[in-house]
Amino acid sequence: MTRASLDKKPRDVAAMFDAVAARYDLTNDVLALGQNRRWRTAVARAVAARPGERVLDLAAGTGTSSQPFADAGAFTVPCDFSLGMLAEGKRRTPWLPFTAGDATRLPFADGVFDAVTISFGLRNVQDTGAALREMLRVTAPGGRLVVCEFSHPTWAPFRTVYTEYLMRALPAVATRVSSSPDAYVYLAESIRAWPGQAELAGALGEAGWRRVAWRNLSGGIVALHRGVRGR
Repeated sequence: MTRASLDKKPRDVAAMFDAVAARYDLTNDVLALGQNRRWRTAVARAVAARPGERVLDLAAGTGTSSQPFADAGAFTVPCDFSLGMLAEGKRRTPWLPFTAGDATRLPFADGVFDAVTISFGLRNVQDTGAALREMLRVTAPGGRLVVCEFSHPTWAPFRTVYTEYLMRALPAVATRVSSSPDAYVYLAESIRAWPGQAELAGALGEAGWRRVAWRNLSGGIVALHRGVRGR
């Protein structure tokens, strides 16, 4: 299995990420033209992890996204449903408590995390609403959610150019740098099919998150959504 379809069957998506684990971070750096590092910085600032807090990093992959929270002194749990990604992460950073888990059925008790975050993984979950409700369940009262995900560029002419890049250039570039380039055809399709900023904000509200807001990064290529669990 080298790619998944847009019905996002968990086994297929996990197998696809297993196949790209070895060179996933390198491929992302190339395809995002280095912008992904700026996005990670924005996520770290939004989460604002503090010493002694408990942070759950979903779709953490190899743990690259988890490092800033751990560096801030928070007890950080990288969680992913791709065993290949987790194995690669454990090889690189053995001291992080990598945990296997499905975002729609998290293996954690109620209200145990001060912050939950997911970057570029929510669109790969089969049931977005169920995942957002699970994130709410494991977040402590007053705790916060940060979702970083690809979105819709706000300037129409750029949106057209961006769509062309996704469907043509992205798979071509991935062929040169990825260990499984076919997977990036699915990733391009999933980005194009993903809802816009306002629609995702509505889904957060329906799942029970309060004080929902978002801001665009890189002209709306990426959007950073936030929510708070009520007390």
